[in-house]
Amino acid sequence: MAEKKKCDLLIVGAGPAGLTAAIYATRRKLKTVVVSMTIGGQMAQTNEIENYPGFDFIDGLTLANNMKAQAEKYGAEFDFEEILEIKKQSDVFIAKTKKYEYEAKSIILAFGLMPRKLDVPGEKELTGRGVTYCATCDGPLFKNKVIAIVGGGNSAIEAAEYMSKIAKHVYVINRTDQFRATPILLEQARSKKNIEFYCFTVIKTIKGETVVKSIDIANLKDESVIEELAVDGVFIEIGYQAKTDWLKDVVNLNKRGEIIVDRNGITSTAGIFASGDCSDTHYKQIVISAGEGAKAALQAYKYIVGKEGKVAMPDWGVCELVGTDKTAKVKMEKDQ
Repeated sequence: MAEKKKCDLLIVGAGPAGLTAAIYATRRKLKTVVVSMTIGGQMAQTNEIENYPGFDFIDGLTLANNMKAQAEKYGAEFDFEEILEIKKQSDVFIAKTKKYEYEAKSIILAFGLMPRKLDVPGEKELTGRGVTYCATCDGPLFKNKVIAIVGGGNSAIEAAEYMSKIAKHVYVINRTDQFRATPILLEQARSKKNIEFYCFTVIKTIKGETVVKSIDIANLKDESVIEELAVDGVFIEIGYQAKTDWLKDVVNLNKRGEIIVDRNGITSTAGIFASGDCSDTHYKQIVISAGEGAKAALQAYKYIVGKEGKVAMPDWGVCELVGTDKTAKVKMEKDQ
């Protein structure tokens, strides 16, 4: 039987949005539980961050751990679980994992996006045995090895440049000869002698019995031409997608599966808020996710105290109406 836990706020996800939401919620004295399988999300997989305010340079894992420590300092609790379902029950929400059943007054959905898969033979079977979706996490395991990186965007080219310092040789496999990566990243990668580019190319099969041994690649101009490349690892960097099918009866989603929110992170279901990359925000950046996480936490706080008959004033504490007539006095409770 699942162990039961009660909290004011349940945050699903521990990327920049979820971690920032936890900081703001706990500073508002909300009993907050963060549920996530990992810490940092995509942020933790970024080796070099140069556009987060206050830091000329910081790696994503360090920034994520700093955020987590700050949230814990104010009392946030972290459970490494996967939320399987969310239901409204009377005036609270019930969220279940394999181990716990959470009863929460409000929920913030901030679980980001999931990596896209190639869906080729061998990928699933060899995931964790040479197939990986995180160069920052797993890159050091491939020192002096030969690897293939799939993709042509920023994450793929950044991973290639990073892995060129660790691996013996790096193949970049891209469906076209056009790259979506920023010019400066592409220039850096092209300058590395141990990076080799395969354009108009796709992986057809990932081979290996217990670990990755090779890949079969096909030229898209003539798919009858199959070449086998001996590699020790395959890094799949072809973007991310919203895994929100399990929420289709809980909140409104757009055609891409992103959670529809207003400018304050409010979803179609009262008491449930969303922030970061899993929402329909146009810009998927760490600093934006962090800011939206803060907004969602403040909105959740406003919702929760509103249920208690109080009114949350923006950044000014809580106003509680004293009396019932038109001349009722307003009692201020400072939020220090």
